[in-house]
Amino acid sequence: MPTVLPKRLNLADYFLDQRVREGRGARTAIVTDDGATSYAALAERAHRFGALLERRGVHPEQRVMIALPDGPDFVAAFFGTLMLGAVVVMVNPDLPPGEIAALLEYTRARALIVHGERAVALAAVARGARHLHTIVVAGTEELEREWRAAPAAFETFPSHPDDAAIWLFSGGTTGTPKAVVQTHRSFVNTTECYAREVIGYREDDVTLSVPKLYFGYATGSNLLFPFAAGARSALFGEVCTADVLFERIRKFRPTILINVPTMIHKMVSHPEAARMDLSSLRVCTSAGEALPAELHARWKSRFGVPLLDGLGTAEMWHIFISNRVGDERPGTLGRVVPGFEVRACDESGRPVPAGETGWLWVRGSSRAVGYWQDAEKSAQAFRGEWYVSGDLIVIDGDGVITYGGRGDEMLKVGGKWLAPQEVEGCLLEHEAVAEVAVVGVADPNGLIKPHAFVVARESRAGLAEELKAFVRERLQPYKHPREVIFVEALPRTHLGKVDRGKLRKAEAGAEAKPAP
Repeated sequence: MPTVLPKRLNLADYFLDQRVREGRGARTAIVTDDGATSYAALAERAHRFGALLERRGVHPEQRVMIALPDGPDFVAAFFGTLMLGAVVVMVNPDLPPGEIAALLEYTRARALIVHGERAVALAAVARGARHLHTIVVAGTEELEREWRAAPAAFETFPSHPDDAAIWLFSGGTTGTPKAVVQTHRSFVNTTECYAREVIGYREDDVTLSVPKLYFGYATGSNLLFPFAAGARSALFGEVCTADVLFERIRKFRPTILINVPTMIHKMVSHPEAARMDLSSLRVCTSAGEALPAELHARWKSRFGVPLLDGLGTAEMWHIFISNRVGDERPGTLGRVVPGFEVRACDESGRPVPAGETGWLWVRGSSRAVGYWQDAEKSAQAFRGEWYVSGDLIVIDGDGVITYGGRGDEMLKVGGKWLAPQEVEGCLLEHEAVAEVAVVGVADPNGLIKPHAFVVARESRAGLAEELKAFVRERLQPYKHPREVIFVEALPRTHLGKVDRGKLRKAEAGAEAKPAP
């Protein structure tokens, strides 16, 4: 990537219009169950969408909230908003209406873009948002007529590299999500450093993602990165299950699969996994949550596809530590992505010796401006060029980085530190465990003890004690869960991560089935 960016930089131009100017307009940009859309057709739709928003009274630098399922309308609204010089705010379209209303108030979005199926439910709560000016309902004949009437040659706004481009929400696994203000510069930087240098996106690639496009991990890996290479993105709007994913792999024959540990576990555990054809894949990535070494080994044994675990944050937009094809280190995050610098530091910000646990400090040109309306947390997290994460890491003498868990999720049990991910990885080795989350719960004396919330494949007498013993046999005794609580499903955040805060607060009897 050039060290000096142009004075004007708009993501819609960099990722979409440039492909048309390069003569690649006829190439397929996205493919869905309904067919293919070329770069030229998508660019025209995006330009019309930008013009439509302007006619609806949206101006540069105002926020536009996109609550759409994955598909052509999402992509056109995404780039059309950027073409206008407005700021994209992506949210899960399936959030309860009350949560959408709260986010509208928080972000002061000028426009809300929703699908027709959700319009009635969301319109009622959206009317109470003080700053909302217009609701755009996609998937309707009315919008199609308005869209066709808009000019196809809408002029892209000459954004500055440091203008706000997209607001991303932090994971919110232990508290309320915060809006992270990211600039045009950040998205170009990571595309050059990670997508090109580490993964090596190519024009002949086809990408498919488990997370939806509103999640920053997928926004990059399944939209911006393939578009930068002139490649093809496969999209589907329905909820992703192992069966749905295997069917889309069969249909679209992707070369890059964007995955998360929960789905990796479901894929390798699928009763028909041995019959599934994943031969089209040249690489699979994992992020969002820790990937246990045991699960990595099961994936390689079952499918043989290179699986690259990595770490990214909304504050740095995307992945800045990653494994590489040919240099996979199961149980680790791999090495620092070129263009970034990572340190493991003590509480005072001093680097700790190799092999010791420290707080993750990272710097690079993808760093966010800060948190919206939260100067105190911004000052804590953004220090000079550095972003100080709440994650703990270990950097060995060869520069390989191991994840030590979230600092606010680490448990001190009997005076010793315990990483929940270690216990979860151990429990996932047990054949009866489908999913698990370990959190700290105070006992009657106020002492923190590890409790395991388990989604079991089968229910049988004595399973709870069996799982406790399973951990005791494999890890230090103090790490075994004091309680095993069986649940139908683990609660999830808006980004699909396990909501540990909700588990921690929940009364076991209120949200769980009695242990067998």
